[in-house]
Amino acid sequence: MYKTPSQRILLQGNEAIVHGALAAGCRFFAGYPITPASEISEMLSVELPRVNGTFIQMEDEIAGIGAAIGASLTGVKSMTASSGPGFSLMQENIGFACAAEVPVVIVNVMRGGPSTGLPTSPAQGDVQQARWGTHGDHPVIVLATSTVEDCFTVTVKAFNLSEKYRVPVILLSDEVVSHTREAVQLPAMDEIRIIDRITPSVPPEWYKPYENNNRGVPAMSAMGSGYRHHVTGLVHDERGYPTQNPLEIEMFIRRLHSKVTKGFGDIQVTTPLMMEGAEVAVIAYGSVARSARRAVIEARKQGVRAGLLQLTTLFPFPRRAVDKVMRHCKTLIVPEMNMGQISREVQRVNHHGCRVIKHNRVDGNFITPAEILKHLITA
Repeated sequence: MYKTPSQRILLQGNEAIVHGALAAGCRFFAGYPITPASEISEMLSVELPRVNGTFIQMEDEIAGIGAAIGASLTGVKSMTASSGPGFSLMQENIGFACAAEVPVVIVNVMRGGPSTGLPTSPAQGDVQQARWGTHGDHPVIVLATSTVEDCFTVTVKAFNLSEKYRVPVILLSDEVVSHTREAVQLPAMDEIRIIDRITPSVPPEWYKPYENNNRGVPAMSAMGSGYRHHVTGLVHDERGYPTQNPLEIEMFIRRLHSKVTKGFGDIQVTTPLMMEGAEVAVIAYGSVARSARRAVIEARKQGVRAGLLQLTTLFPFPRRAVDKVMRHCKTLIVPEMNMGQISREVQRVNHHGCRVIKHNRVDGNFITPAEILKHLITA
């Protein structure tokens, strides 16, 4: 049985992701080593067998996510991890998991791109890919980590959301977060809320694996448990069999969206800092949110009425939280290690005439507090 360390411990971000996964009940990992995510695989190869879990190094990332999906269908909480090039290879199977409503957590430790890019440098260029990488009209849940402590708590959150809503959840880290070491005190296991998927409560002959209930989230049987469960990537009816019936097709697609929409209050996580009376605000995520926090604190010391809205949930985009900031602030600063992928979302929901200032860095270097502070002072 897994137990969190009882003492304050020095952890790397990738190591904290592993502890979060184990605490959440992950007992299967399949993947392929890649910088800067390899430590996740390395540590799980040691830790999973200790809790009667299974680790498999696959031949590539396509096989990794395929195996994770297969393990989840047998009732085991599963995950895989990679970086940009491997994440690109996973897109078709991510779409399969969306269509078949298979819970699985996919960690993408972002690095510079495109292609092989900058393997050891930080970036945030995979944000829109995480939302739109796989084809079709489907919802998605994308979370981002900022600190080593986040790596633990947000990983637990990722598993909980995946199990609760029967969806793949994408967890975005970046090279800086994943390779930062910090002393953290992890919560005891009895302090951690763990959510498991709902299993059938009806006899096998009554079971419909994709039943359209009031939550929009059908109970999920485990393969081999005595319940018939037909799995396909094709659009299917409530029994799981392919359909060309327009009514069944529309009901299926709308249910995929509605189950996530109904959960907005649970799924969308943001953290405000010093937003009371703020006239200028920073909207940031990932490692850049750390720089933004320091910049806002320094700006306040200099008399600038600055605040920060840190995004843990990137998609579904937390529109209401951003809108609340826009109602009180004249200027928004959106720093990112890309050409402006979340700033586009901010501008899309800007109905209050706020001035949106982008600060983009794509040279493989980290955005510093001083860079953001300069914008806050001159805004």
